[in-house]
Amino acid sequence: MSRSVTHQAEPMCQASVGVGQNGHALIDRELYLPRCWADDSGRCQAAGIPQEVEFATKPRQAQAMIGRAITAGVPFAWFTADETYGQAKFLQAWLEDQGVSCVMAIGCSDTLTVPEGEQRAGALIAAVPSRAWQRISAGPGRTGCGSSIGPGSRSGPGGARDAGTGCWPAGRWRTRPRSPYYACYGPRRSSTADLAWIAASRQHIEECFQQAKNEAGLDHYQVRSWRAW
Repeated sequence: MSRSVTHQAEPMCQASVGVGQNGHALIDRELYLPRCWADDSGRCQAAGIPQEVEFATKPRQAQAMIGRAITAGVPFAWFTADETYGQAKFLQAWLEDQGVSCVMAIGCSDTLTVPEGEQRAGALIAAVPSRAWQRISAGPGRTGCGSSIGPGSRSGPGGARDAGTGCWPAGRWRTRPRSPYYACYGPRRSSTADLAWIAASRQHIEECFQQAKNEAGLDHYQVRSWRAW
């Protein structure tokens, strides 16, 4: 069983990777077509791109890919992604509606809903007392300091507040992931260490991208048509 599904994008490609204690592997991928491509029918036809393929933002593509994983019954406990996806409020809301626990990187200026109302992530973390920080490990070679703010005011599917909670850990990591702010949604029993492990699992998708570049020549633009892709 996968412990998490992590998602990230290269300039023209994005992929989902299943990550568990026994390893990790690519499980899905999408070709990202910039609007300048999608709006150029002649260019798309020359590359063999089907007419029904329309422009979609990367968060919308991620939503479709996670939807496919859910429909296919892929077993996973968490979803994590970088700021490209964490800053898409609609994606966060959709994951919660689907009952998918998630750890999403966000920016310090992004706002979060707490009992007192909407507040910036940076301001929330700045208010955390120094004694609340704890040293945690997110796997081999990934250590840092972390803390969390929560629970928030969001509820789980169907309004069941015991189904999940919003919490927002911050990390001062020695190594990746670089973003110190995360919007999280998951079981109340989740610890800061659990959330740190999930966030750090994003490194595996970079390993998979590098393998694809080395083994399939993706960094030399060997995939030049829709059929090859």
